[in-house]
Amino acid sequence: MKKLIAGAILLGASSMAFAQPGCGVGAMIWKGQSGIAPHVLAATTNGTFGNQTFGMTTGTLGCQTNQSVQSMAMYMDSNIDKVARDMSRGSGENLDTLAVLLGVEDADRDTFRQTLQNNFATIFPNADTTSGEAVDAIVALLEQNDALSKYVAA
Repeated sequence: MKKLIAGAILLGASSMAFAQPGCGVGAMIWKGQSGIAPHVLAATTNGTFGNQTFGMTTGTLGCQTNQSVQSMAMYMDSNIDKVARDMSRGSGENLDTLAVLLGVEDADRDTFRQTLQNNFATIFPNADTTSGEAVDAIVALLEQNDALSKYVAA
């Protein structure tokens, strides 16, 4: 029985370690730090204080209220490597999926792809870039673009 309980705790802790804390006080405190420990601490802080839901509802604590951006962030959590590969090439189904999730119109798709490809080094400055950091960088880039800013407006 003790082994079963220990296994469940280990499984739960390991899944928390790889989950991105997203937003909330925990994510703000440990922002910019990578590795398992900061992610576990951020997720634990958010879970303990229950502030992430509040932040998502109100658009505070570093949380986006734009549903399209939230959908993109969830997709990035599971597909960051594939998205990075397609973004570096400027084409591919994962990059197209980001465009669909953000609601980018067909007329703006080429600008979207080119903007992300041209700013790949800004979005993924190193191999340890988290999906949350990449999403933040994408949103910041799109906000600066007159044609694309409407897709990330809160």
